[in-house]
Amino acid sequence: VSHQRTDWISIHSRICHLLIPVLGPQPCFRSEKDRKNGKEQLLRRQESLIALALSTAQGFVWEGKPLEAIPAALQALRFSSQVFGSGSVQLVPIYLLLAEASTGTGRLRQAAKYLSQAQWIILQTPNCSAALQSKLHRGLGLFSIAEGNLDQALYHLANDVYLATAEFGLNSVEVSGGYLNMANVFFHQNKMDAANSLYAKV
Repeated sequence: VSHQRTDWISIHSRICHLLIPVLGPQPCFRSEKDRKNGKEQLLRRQESLIALALSTAQGFVWEGKPLEAIPAALQALRFSSQVFGSGSVQLVPIYLLLAEASTGTGRLRQAAKYLSQAQWIILQTPNCSAALQSKLHRGLGLFSIAEGNLDQALYHLANDVYLATAEFGLNSVEVSGGYLNMANVFFHQNKMDAANSLYAKV
């Protein structure tokens, strides 16, 4: 019952009305043109569901409610797998969000599985963008912090900063998250000069 309640609060109350035309029986079309239009309409509905579920999950994570974020992110993953395929690069941000939410609830083993899945997809994707690789390293860095492995965290966060810089430029806002996370690690290591320098940079 508690799982159903969490699922309802998280996502199903928002998408229930959208599920019927997507999951229900599809109409029979008389012409090729109508069939093509029907497929395009179904795809648009699925993409709307994905966007809504993903933004809902991200909102819960930002609000500090990782448990509520997981059902919404799982819905985004389910429909994204159907639309794009299970090995598609479009699934990487969802896996990273699931890893972050799982880490926030203390489910580190589950978070590690999601991160491994994201990493595998990126390794299988030629010419994967530096921006997406940066997000992966940030996720791995935050996971390493949660595990207490601060040296490993700094390695991943440095890669995050490097890749984000390559994609967006040295003084871009997108790089600041990596600097902030590194500064927090240095702060916990009591390396105040490095921490303060990075806080100033942010």
